[in-house]
Amino acid sequence: MNIQKICLLAVTCLQATVFISAQKIAYKTAAETGAISQISLENDSSQMNWTLAPDHSQYEWTGKEYGWGLGNFQLRLTNDELRDYKWETPEQSNANGTHVVYRAGDIQISVKRYYKRTDLIEEYTFKNTGNKTLELVDMGINTPFNDNYPDAKTCMLARCNAHIWAGGLSAYVNAMRMGGQAPHLGLVLTQGAIKSYEIAERDIKKPNFRGVIMLNPENITLKPKESYTLAWRIFAHTGWDDFNAKLLKFGGVIAKADKYVYQKGEKAVLTFLSNTNLKNPKLFQNGKEIPFSTSVEILEGENLIELAYGNGKRTQIEALGVSSYEHLIRKRAEFILANQQMKDTADARFGAFMVYDNETGNIFLNDSPSVSPSDRDEGRERVGMGNFLALYYLQHPDENIKKSLVEYADFLRNKLQDSDCKTYSRVDKKSRNRAYNYPWVASFYLRMFQVTGEKQYLQHAYGTLRAMYRQFKHGFYAINIPIELSQKLLRENAMTSQADTLLADFKTMGDTFVQNGTNYPRHEVNYEQSIVAPSVIALLELYRVTGEKRYLESAEMQLPVLEAFSGQQPSYHLNGIAIRHWDGYWFGKRESWGDTFPHYWSTLDAIAFDLYAKVAGKKEYEERAKNNLRNNLCLFTEDGRGSCAYIYPYKVNGKRAQFYDPYANDQDWALYFYLQILNAK
Repeated sequence: MNIQKICLLAVTCLQATVFISAQKIAYKTAAETGAISQISLENDSSQMNWTLAPDHSQYEWTGKEYGWGLGNFQLRLTNDELRDYKWETPEQSNANGTHVVYRAGDIQISVKRYYKRTDLIEEYTFKNTGNKTLELVDMGINTPFNDNYPDAKTCMLARCNAHIWAGGLSAYVNAMRMGGQAPHLGLVLTQGAIKSYEIAERDIKKPNFRGVIMLNPENITLKPKESYTLAWRIFAHTGWDDFNAKLLKFGGVIAKADKYVYQKGEKAVLTFLSNTNLKNPKLFQNGKEIPFSTSVEILEGENLIELAYGNGKRTQIEALGVSSYEHLIRKRAEFILANQQMKDTADARFGAFMVYDNETGNIFLNDSPSVSPSDRDEGRERVGMGNFLALYYLQHPDENIKKSLVEYADFLRNKLQDSDCKTYSRVDKKSRNRAYNYPWVASFYLRMFQVTGEKQYLQHAYGTLRAMYRQFKHGFYAINIPIELSQKLLRENAMTSQADTLLADFKTMGDTFVQNGTNYPRHEVNYEQSIVAPSVIALLELYRVTGEKRYLESAEMQLPVLEAFSGQQPSYHLNGIAIRHWDGYWFGKRESWGDTFPHYWSTLDAIAFDLYAKVAGKKEYEERAKNNLRNNLCLFTEDGRGSCAYIYPYKVNGKRAQFYDPYANDQDWALYFYLQILNAK
């Protein structure tokens, strides 16, 4: 089957979802800068502005320099030095901002805005007006999507999750309203190429702010009088299917694979969608041309698969090859046992699983200054290592693992907990009493009962969960509350009264979640994916335990809110991965802000999707869960090392990013959930 037939077959399905009534893009510009200050959709009852207000009215740090369409670049000089330029003040501008001209040295920037039916077209033309050839590098154009978190209620209707695919000639942004309610906003590149994106204005004073987003065009070289034009189309849509149909209608090509992380030797099944026959298609893998096929064997490591077509056009897929899933997980378990458990009996933290510094090759003792010592301590999220190893042991029994787990259980019960199961993060018990600790420790105890058969662990789990509700009541959206697992094990082991007591707690909590709906309360941040996911998960587990439909109905109502966090870009970093952007700062050695794609808590989506697939019988959600979990495997290396986050943008606050943080810290929850879903017996 040739590529044209493949394209046409796929497009037929997509085009059936085109929305009925198009909504016109409305915009306003600032007279002083000529930049867009407001983007809205006509007849949008929420009157949402899809861009940050560049006049300090929304945030004190977003002023006129961040108006939509302004930007910067560097000129590479003959001695390879770089000179910075910005375009902020127009030389010429008409009253409604449809044609604005800027100058930055010998580069003239002409911005044109016009309509095609209801859609807004923007064209950025860069012309060399000098007499020397000029190379423009590290260019950024402001596209400050309104992606931030004042509170959950505001976010539902008046904020967006901006899903960015800087895929060269196939670049786009799908800005999904956070509440999942259409209409949404799309941007698709129609001319030029976008190679990456960057984030500005991120620091400790702006924790509920994703940042100012800037798209990075490809580097360009202009001879005297030569011009280069980059253009995109902004439009309304009703969701991903409609977004994809419109992208194809506007001349785009959609590339995707059957999955994005493969075992060595597996073949990726590729799909390229187009509304037109693609001329002279060629396929490249990591820059090397390969015979054209829709089935490509994946190499170990990163695989950049590119489809070249037409006159210099390309689209791409980012896939990852690993030796095998089993090998990767086994090596991680071995690495933790050998390197990340405190073995010094003179240290009060003996038995604890701790942060490991991949650069120094040692446990990080948390004895040097950091932005958050509590996020590098011997408790809290590090309990994920214990949960992972316990579940790994159940599937791969090994006495060395069991010995390590018993030492860890002793550490938790006698060093991090009081007799009444009040749970701390540090052995000095001076840290704040954090509600998140309790379900993680309780989950570990439940697994330890499965490991050892010793009933004391069921008592510890029960006591820990009761301590959580006693101290924090029933309105906290804790992560990984083991509702089903605790009910199953307690009832199977003659602890019915304890199971009944916990079930009453769970139901009171669930009823609170039902009553709150999408009006999520603030937790450690104003609003995030890991507030929504625990609600959906808890409600689905409660439905499975009780059969009471109000829990399922509320979970289904909240599911689109959770789904809105995740994109469909053709990359193992992004596909099905929820937007998160502060974890690298709090938990990483580099203490870097910026989008973390992936961050392991994105696997909470997999738990929710897997549960929903079970209760609703929807196979597609099971596949989405598997895809999410596989994509998180990129946080682990073949020799067993881990990374707490990948900082995905090209730059954050002007500094290069695109790196895995050196700390192996809290990422092993991803493997715990992987084993729970994909390796469950």
